[in-house]
Amino acid sequence: MPWKLQSDRPIWVQLAEVLTQRIASGQYPAGIRIPSVRDLAADAGVNPNTMQRALTALEERGLVSAQRNTGRFVTEDEALIAETRKTLAQEELSAFCEKMRQLGFDANELAQLLQTKGESK
Repeated sequence: MPWKLQSDRPIWVQLAEVLTQRIASGQYPAGIRIPSVRDLAADAGVNPNTMQRALTALEERGLVSAQRNTGRFVTEDEALIAETRKTLAQEELSAFCEKMRQLGFDANELAQLLQTKGESK
């Protein structure tokens, strides 16, 4: 997932969201060492202090942990990762449904669209 950062919300929040999605999707698997603050900041094109703040937020949620002199690691708590993945999916689904309601779709029409999309694959 690329770093698509926008100026309408705090950058560190957006960075934390991207990192959370990388963990939830398995791009950063459980127990793996993640890149350093400096490497992540350089990749995202942000100040290392901003990236540090995003990683601190992930630490507070238990998704990553810092180990002295060895870096940060993704949690090995598979249940936490699964719950995070489910929460992200629910948030995306809610946003999608709201957009469809704004376009005038009701629940039945939306279900029919989703069914048709599933059949076309």
